[in-house]
Amino acid sequence: MPVNAALKAYLETRRSIPAFQMAEPGPSRPEIEEMLKLASRVPDHGKLAPWRFIVYSGAERERLSLELAKVAMANKPDMADDMIKVEKTRLTRAPVVIAVVSRAAPHVKIPEWEQVMSAGAVCLNLLMAANALGYASNWLTEWFAFDRSVYPLLGVDSHERIAGFIHIGTEKLHPGERPRPELADIVTYAGE
Repeated sequence: MPVNAALKAYLETRRSIPAFQMAEPGPSRPEIEEMLKLASRVPDHGKLAPWRFIVYSGAERERLSLELAKVAMANKPDMADDMIKVEKTRLTRAPVVIAVVSRAAPHVKIPEWEQVMSAGAVCLNLLMAANALGYASNWLTEWFAFDRSVYPLLGVDSHERIAGFIHIGTEKLHPGERPRPELADIVTYAGE
């Protein structure tokens, strides 16, 4: 089978860019829609689409960040000033943040675990779709992905879970390569 050299080169060098190292411009609405179409092309046993997207952009990112900061400070009143600053910028580090929301639920034929993994595949596809359109991306799950008390603020229903927040923008600085595991440490060949 012929090797797709461009795809191979991309996968050999793919790297998440820290959200705080992103800047404007962010993707346009048509680019976001193209990314979401590409991201949706994942294994999905039973064609359930057990996930959905919430796109946070513009001033809404700042409003939500300030609301999240209030919750964080209420939960930790002795929070240091530098951490308060971090909390106030949670969703403003990149021009666009897209929540991938898992709607996995018990099903007569499709295990819930497969539905959860499908949402994870959507997150990775969204990273790669952003990169394919020339943008930097990063998949983050921070405290508010797991704090159901802020789900109404974020537009997430009580029966849903956040698989990740995908931050998308223009790369300001490339962080370089990071250490990767040696194959000998992570691979077992069962047939040999």
